[in-house]
Amino acid sequence: MGIKVLQPGILATIQDLGRYGFQKFGVIVGGAMDSISLRIANLLVGNSQGEGLLEVTLYGTTLLFESDELIAITGGNLQPTIDGKEVPMWRPILIRKGSVLKFNAAISGCRSYLSFSGGIQIPKVMDSKSTYLRAKIGGFEGRKLQKNDIFECDKRTELGERLFKQLKNKPTYVSWSVYYTSFVTLKKSQIIRIIRGSEYELFDEKSLKKFFSTPYIITTNADRMGYRLEGEAIQLKEPFELLSEGVTFGTIQVPSNGQPIILMADRQTTGGYSKIGQVISADLPSLAQMQANGRIYFKEVTLEEAEWALIQQEKKLNKLALGLRLKGYKECE
Repeated sequence: MGIKVLQPGILATIQDLGRYGFQKFGVIVGGAMDSISLRIANLLVGNSQGEGLLEVTLYGTTLLFESDELIAITGGNLQPTIDGKEVPMWRPILIRKGSVLKFNAAISGCRSYLSFSGGIQIPKVMDSKSTYLRAKIGGFEGRKLQKNDIFECDKRTELGERLFKQLKNKPTYVSWSVYYTSFVTLKKSQIIRIIRGSEYELFDEKSLKKFFSTPYIITTNADRMGYRLEGEAIQLKEPFELLSEGVTFGTIQVPSNGQPIILMADRQTTGGYSKIGQVISADLPSLAQMQANGRIYFKEVTLEEAEWALIQQEKKLNKLALGLRLKGYKECE
């Protein structure tokens, strides 16, 4: 008894918050592109925030449930349906044995997050369930899901079991939902805040003005490793040789053609291109939800402003976690 993949879709992988502590060995962090949507999806079904779940990209993923399960769907709106009927997002849902869950075409955002109460029953590799596709480790046999794959869920948590029993004899989902717009933006055109990169001062003044005053378009050459952008070319004041050094999620590199690249969840551990900026942590989930042809406007902020934005985001998430737990237990009494 488990969940069977009828159609894998464009890309569906098991992800959690990433694989930390192994970059010195050349192993990337990886993890969910939109960590906020992952954390909220887990909270909704009573899991720990970092539990492994499914990251579904754009469209097509179709699953057959061979047992009753408590789930939640967050992130981009891929028009999910259960047995052909629209299913609401950002709330706990009871999906019954024999039902088919399908993700259709994305109408906002790029990636949906499907959590299961208890989490997915797979072993951790280097302390993480995240799928590292290029190295073929973690997740489901180190790869994206394929047709006829079957995976199972672990035992539900106490809160998950309470919610599960509550929905057993009532409507299959609760009447309330999370107000997600205060956590992640799903717009096609976004202002993305950055702080200065380590080579910022090496770019000429004209290029810097262009960088902050004109939009950059996400090209079709964009994936979990990085977003290649297209817009006004950026140039250094003079040629500069840079030794490879550490990079992270949101690092903006500029290769010789002058077109920026934003490194994403599956970025390499080091990079040798000049770094003009760094996307602030609070904006990474919204950036991760942008599709090809999305329009980015960069806005510079200070390190203090970036830290404040992250602190406020974490405060809101902590309040949500407490509120969901209290609401869950209260409704299940």
